[in-house]
Amino acid sequence: MSRNTVLRTMHDVGLAAWFGGSLMGAIGLNAAAGAVDDPKQRGRVANAGWDRWTPVNAAAIGAHLLGAAGLLAANRDRVRNQQGVGASSVVKTALTGLAMGVTAYSRVQGAKVSQAGDVQVEAGTAPRPDTPENVADAQRRLALLQWAIPGVTGALIAVSALQGEQQRADEQAEGRLRKAAKRLASVVD
Repeated sequence: MSRNTVLRTMHDVGLAAWFGGSLMGAIGLNAAAGAVDDPKQRGRVANAGWDRWTPVNAAAIGAHLLGAAGLLAANRDRVRNQQGVGASSVVKTALTGLAMGVTAYSRVQGAKVSQAGDVQVEAGTAPRPDTPENVADAQRRLALLQWAIPGVTGALIAVSALQGEQQRADEQAEGRLRKAAKRLASVVD
């Protein structure tokens, strides 16, 4: 069995940054913008933080995707032949697609807030009664999306942990035997 240290590092560090950055933004950055005295500057503060994070987040997502694709290629035999690995890989791929979609949609909504300029807001994802309706709508969506991204990327972390367990020698042997028995049973029937 060969080592895939670089691929695992890209996969894990990229996912950790994606999860951690989004969680910090939800807990810290968006709320902290509400501490700015001038309500017209609150959105600018939150947007400046997210604008700085976006290229780093894109690089993290790219590293994660490259690492994931490389690991999938390196483990293709296990995906085909070990019971449960194919299913966890499908779940992980679907969650990755969902996380990318939610992240992209969040950025579109954030751009709407950013392009509005200096309008009065309560905080990064909280409008005021006098916030323009298009900005308030985007902020309401962002208030949900800010939790969806760490939720979905956290689920990706959990599936990655499961796949780490599936790679243990005893799990591989048992999974390959179960898959072979299933194939044999289908041939016999």
